[in-house]
Amino acid sequence: MEILIGLLLVVLAGLGTGTAAWPMKKIKELNFEQYLFVFMFTGIILYPWLVVLINIPDPIEIVRKVGLRTLVISNLLSVCWGIANVLYLVCVVRIGAALTGAILSAAGMSVGVIIPMIFKGSGMFNNAPGLFSPAGIVIMAGLVVIIIGIALVSLAGFGREKVLQEQGGQLKSSQPSGGFLQGLLLVILAGFLSSGLSLAFVYGQGPVIEAAKSQGAGDITANFTVWAFCILGGGLLNVFYAIFLMAKNNSWKRLFERKDELVYGAIIGLQFIGAIILLGSGMLLLGVLGASVGFAIQQSLQVIGNQLVGFTGGEWKGIYGKPRKNMYLAIGIILVAVILLAFSNAI
Repeated sequence: MEILIGLLLVVLAGLGTGTAAWPMKKIKELNFEQYLFVFMFTGIILYPWLVVLINIPDPIEIVRKVGLRTLVISNLLSVCWGIANVLYLVCVVRIGAALTGAILSAAGMSVGVIIPMIFKGSGMFNNAPGLFSPAGIVIMAGLVVIIIGIALVSLAGFGREKVLQEQGGQLKSSQPSGGFLQGLLLVILAGFLSSGLSLAFVYGQGPVIEAAKSQGAGDITANFTVWAFCILGGGLLNVFYAIFLMAKNNSWKRLFERKDELVYGAIIGLQFIGAIILLGSGMLLLGVLGASVGFAIQQSLQVIGNQLVGFTGGEWKGIYGKPRKNMYLAIGIILVAVILLAFSNAI
């Protein structure tokens, strides 16, 4: 039962993070830096630290018990994710949410799935089987299937871009455009860095959860505590980047001019932290392989979530034939891979 609940949680986490770009489709004239500031400040700093400060009697004691080394390593990994997040938001504008999410997930998954089976994580993840164990081999097979599916997503994205170039006119002008090749290179880099979010949890959760529970914290509060302490660096990087942009563009006053951006940013901040709390809880419930299996499933469903944003946001409006068929086939292959990963965890 725990494994089934864990699978459900990482599926919901993937859909939650995969659909986090929807405000970019709702806000017609998005002020990027204002939205980024509100999203990151609320989601990564305000919400999790409110939970910690309300429920943990002595947060400083967490630092003493865990040690600076573990916290610094986790936060450096989260900084990698923070860089990837900035690049992701840029690439959504350049090449669209569907293609951005697909490529980013493929690259990030390759790193995030393999590393915990080679360099063991903390807590229960320290007992994860090796890369060439029976379960590890099945996981690698699942990863290959996922990458095939994501390659089809990318192929569909290129097909969509070609159709738009041939159509031109009003339809093309309403689609993501500009700097397609640059956006493609940036999203590949972002993909490798994006695994830092999962790895920060994998390598920091053991001692942080133990320290939080020593102060009477329950499972949910302990999970919030891990994310509050271990991804603070990545969150601050994004907040400071947004502040830098507002100072550079002299756009501070816009922060309160568009109330919709404030509201959307705060809502998505809540959606995002909720999704990664589900990810952490699901990974733990999945057991010793949760670091690899949980992350792979979450990323797979994140790809599907990205496609939902792409379809509902009009990226595929007027696009039919082979590109659309490739996208549907890709989603089917990814779902098959999720089933294979679930089987590997049962092994």
